[in-house]
Amino acid sequence: MTTLGNVLDDKRIAFLGAGAMAEALAGGLVAAGFPKDRLCATDPLEERRELFSEQLGVRALEDNSEAVADADLVVVAVKPDKVRPILTRVKGNPDRPLWISIAAGVTLDRLKSALSASARFVRAMPNTPAQVHAGATGLCASSTAKEADVAAACALFEAVGTVWVAGSEDQLDAVTGLSGSGPAYVFLFIEALADAGVRHGLPRDAAHRLACQTVFGSAKLAQETGAHPAQLKDRVTSPGGTTIAGVERLERGGFRAALLDAVGAATSRSRELRGPDLPGKGPR
Repeated sequence: MTTLGNVLDDKRIAFLGAGAMAEALAGGLVAAGFPKDRLCATDPLEERRELFSEQLGVRALEDNSEAVADADLVVVAVKPDKVRPILTRVKGNPDRPLWISIAAGVTLDRLKSALSASARFVRAMPNTPAQVHAGATGLCASSTAKEADVAAACALFEAVGTVWVAGSEDQLDAVTGLSGSGPAYVFLFIEALADAGVRHGLPRDAAHRLACQTVFGSAKLAQETGAHPAQLKDRVTSPGGTTIAGVERLERGGFRAALLDAVGAATSRSRELRGPDLPGKGPR
């Protein structure tokens, strides 16, 4: 775990875009003790700026160049089609701050082409549980980024969850397919689990609470014990018991294969959205 205070000490952070993910990241920093007066965000919508400032106590501006002017770290938190127009219009020295992009499908090469070939970029793929400080983020740095830049990016995203540094940029497509899209798979599972409880006589609110807590508790057990999921599954499945009967039906219904296919489909779609294959493998 990176120490927030040491790595981001004296840094000023600007968010280009004040949407849900920017709000989650800024909120995570504030909760971790990061000074509010060293944060700011921009957004073209006045109501969004007002809401951001009201909820977090953080300054929100309309002018991107003003926000970037004294920032040491700039988080590009806008929709993918807005990235290039925004970066090409930002005034100032693009090589001074570290730029972190959370725009899905926008490659490091495209980010640099919109700003500067020598700019320091980190591309990140966070997920929506970051909004409750339980996110999972994969990231990859450009060849121009320094070790300290990667550490700063890790510290930022560790304020809202866990971080994995990819060995090559093309791995971010699989991160997108697994943890980026993964919350939707889990929500679908929770919904189906609760529906099954209702089908067998449970009240809707009880079924929902039990399903949510079961998923949460199981993930917490796997994370905190470090045991392989197969081992944890075997501890629940007694010979001839209820659980193995349910597991057999899941396997018969293609549960495991369906998840493999879902992650594969989302990964392929991520590759399609970013365009041609990335050249080569390894750190960029």
